[in-house]
Amino acid sequence: MPPQVISRVRIRRTAITVATGIVSLVVIGRVTRVLVDWLWFSSVGHVGVFWTILDARVLLFVAVFAASAVTIAVSGFLAHRYARRFGPIHAGPVSSTAALEVIDELASEVAPRIPWRYAITGAAVLLALLIAAGEVSNWDIVLRFLYQVPFGERDPIFGNDIGFYLFSLPVYVALKNWLLQVLFGSTVVAGAVYGLRGDLATGKPPHVLSRAAATHGSALLGLFFLVKAGSYWLDRFLLLYGDNGVVVGASYTDVHVELPVLWLLIGLAIGASVVSWANMRWRSYRIPAAAVLLVFGSSVVFAVIYPAMFQRFYVKPSELRLETPYIEHNIALTRKAYGLAQIAVRPFAAQQGLNLASLQSNRATIENIRLWDLQPLMDTYAQLQEIRTYYRFLSVDIDRYWLDAGYRQVMLSARELDTAMLPANAQTWVNLHLLFTHGNGVVMSPVTEKSAEGLPSLYLQDIPPVSNGGPAIREPRLYFGQGVQGYVIVKGSVPEFDYPQGKENVYAAYSGHDGVGIGSTARRILFAWQLGDPNILLTSYITDASRILLHRNIEERVRTVAPFLDFDHDPYLVVSSGRLFWILDAYTTSRWFPYSQPATGDGTNYIRNAVKVVVDAYNGTVEFFVSDPADPILRTYQRIFPSLFRPLDAMPQDLRQHIRYPEDLFLIQAQLYRTYHMDAPEVFYNREDLWQFPRELAGIDAGNTPGAQMTPYYMIMRLPGEQRAEFVLLLPMVPSQRDNMIAWLAARCDPSEYGKLIVYTFPKDKLVYGPFQIEARIQQNTEISQQISLWNQMGSRVIRGHLVVVPIENSILYVSPLYLRAASGQLPELKRVIAAYGERVVMQDTLAQALAALFEETSPAISKSSGTADARAHEALARYNRALERLKAGDWSGFGLELDALRPLLESLDDGRPQNKK
Repeated sequence: MPPQVISRVRIRRTAITVATGIVSLVVIGRVTRVLVDWLWFSSVGHVGVFWTILDARVLLFVAVFAASAVTIAVSGFLAHRYARRFGPIHAGPVSSTAALEVIDELASEVAPRIPWRYAITGAAVLLALLIAAGEVSNWDIVLRFLYQVPFGERDPIFGNDIGFYLFSLPVYVALKNWLLQVLFGSTVVAGAVYGLRGDLATGKPPHVLSRAAATHGSALLGLFFLVKAGSYWLDRFLLLYGDNGVVVGASYTDVHVELPVLWLLIGLAIGASVVSWANMRWRSYRIPAAAVLLVFGSSVVFAVIYPAMFQRFYVKPSELRLETPYIEHNIALTRKAYGLAQIAVRPFAAQQGLNLASLQSNRATIENIRLWDLQPLMDTYAQLQEIRTYYRFLSVDIDRYWLDAGYRQVMLSARELDTAMLPANAQTWVNLHLLFTHGNGVVMSPVTEKSAEGLPSLYLQDIPPVSNGGPAIREPRLYFGQGVQGYVIVKGSVPEFDYPQGKENVYAAYSGHDGVGIGSTARRILFAWQLGDPNILLTSYITDASRILLHRNIEERVRTVAPFLDFDHDPYLVVSSGRLFWILDAYTTSRWFPYSQPATGDGTNYIRNAVKVVVDAYNGTVEFFVSDPADPILRTYQRIFPSLFRPLDAMPQDLRQHIRYPEDLFLIQAQLYRTYHMDAPEVFYNREDLWQFPRELAGIDAGNTPGAQMTPYYMIMRLPGEQRAEFVLLLPMVPSQRDNMIAWLAARCDPSEYGKLIVYTFPKDKLVYGPFQIEARIQQNTEISQQISLWNQMGSRVIRGHLVVVPIENSILYVSPLYLRAASGQLPELKRVIAAYGERVVMQDTLAQALAALFEETSPAISKSSGTADARAHEALARYNRALERLKAGDWSGFGLELDALRPLLESLDDGRPQNKK
């Protein structure tokens, strides 16, 4: 055998070996990934979800791959079979003889060397793999299409059930895109065959196009125009997602111009398809060129230029009159998409009627006014309660508990383990994956109380957790949390570090339910390969009972189980029945709700908080509870994954007491409600009553900043007209370009009223100070500004806390904390409380003292100016002063007793007062 042939054989064998090795590694990686996922899903009790998603992905991949590969291969083999069967068609002055000589030379040199069967098959398979890999991510919309449920309402233009847009239209658009990709791949392969066979030459003259190539190209062009006709048909429905700056959705121009034009383009595309197929007989290049020019030229003229001219010269001069019906559609369906239609509107008198009796009757609200901001409190927790450098507080959560002290709003944070904070020489494989496996305990403090030093009062503290009025904790260990955590192996021969105790350490062993068995050699090989960690196979610390814990970050964990849901940014920790749980709010979303204003950067225009997810911080169990059973997207997922979701009533009662309205959803709804509270088209069009979020000052340089946008906040309060205090999420509103307050929006969180939204609107003829105006008055208060300047000059830094707007009955109270931190320190201390009501602004050491200072003016009924020497007046004044003293001391019980004794005295004085006569 000649050396050249031997060399080629060796090169070919080497290439085959390398390719086989690469493919084998890819296949092994995929198989091991599937095995690991199957074992993990089985361990958490959701293997049904795993198989449903895997089956959908595999079936979709196989179907798309097979259809794509067959179509592309058929196109390529047809080109191979008929190439050069007929004489050439050529354009230009060059003679056919010269052209054929060039073609024959090319074909004689290149074409015989190509293994056409393998080349075409390989190209088809490669392109089909690329197409299928891109389409497999659409498994979700395919399953939603197959299991869809009706929405129950119809769109105003085409009369389709809205479920058509949520479930069917995305599939049709994806199908159209896939057909275009397949046509493109078929054209590329066929063109390559014709080019290499000499039937196609488009470079320097002569320009050659064989009759076979012309026939094949006409057939493919006809198919393209047919798909294009379908695309124009889908574009009719896509008009419902347009935005012309006035209307989101189909506008007057869309309905009266774009829609008829699309029908015209559909007809032209179908006609062009028929003509292209007819050209398979005529084989003229002029006919396809004319078809392309007609369809795309008409598209530019009739679908781009004409609607723009119509909009500018006909609609614009009479825009409000013509667009009114479509503005109404936009308002109604946007409110439907975001649940804004369910917001109850109630008047709020914004009176100046607060007094000491009002404070006593709203004691639950006063005692739960939040004085601790998240960042200063987390800094304080870190300094006081991290205990060791490898513990961290990653976030502070806000919740409420029934404690011995009553219904209390508290702030709490989990003490999580951060192995990255271990000393560098201690970051060994054994420490990272066998020894340091979990965090420990929770810190909890009330939102209002502070010590004499300005530090938070702790309901829960230390390791193991010590309760000082907080809930008892029996199992404080956190194997699952918010930190970025890798895998750990439990039940090995190495005891797990539990917590430090003096100079010694206490160790524990995991007894929970989570984990995948890793004791066998096969399992160790599997996980060593998949995780890329040979230590799993080589270590001697793994026993037959050992288990590996994966996906320990709770957000990653729930997304792995339910990748089709979106999740709130703020999971929160709950202490329930002596154990620790994480609660996450999950959303069903869509970008396909017609006539709805998109609320996020990714185009989402529909959202529901349909699911509450509970993750056991010790056992790792993940449970999904339905919080919005009416949501059609969730009902569809319930049909797809029948074993995944449970009714909310199945959630343990103690946990249900801690569900809350999610902040992300509330913020989206509030942002949209700023505009979409206007339901009159003419008001909406003119933006006459546009609202915005208030500005506030907070932070170290609060006095030198222009003001940041106020964010929603949780608080316990008694809503106007309600009998008891409850946990709500609240946000004030101000008019556009103004700072006075015009309304406040509240979401009710307690289970009996959960999910109800109320907006309280102020009288438009009355000035109610907004947060930024109160901030300005605080800055202008000479006593406060001088004290802040003095502190800043003494080596300390003043941190202004967030201003809290506190509605009480029909009045508004404003409270803001003030922290002091050493210039070189990291321990903020709550030193003062600023309160404002009406025209008065005060600053005192405590909230109780600030409230007493606000209401220290003597009641007219007992003022000395009355000139009476009646003993009852003296006694009433004494009772009033004692009530103030009790309030300043924070003695609510004594404050209430003094007020109860004061009331009959005031009534008797009022009865004895002479009446004015006319």
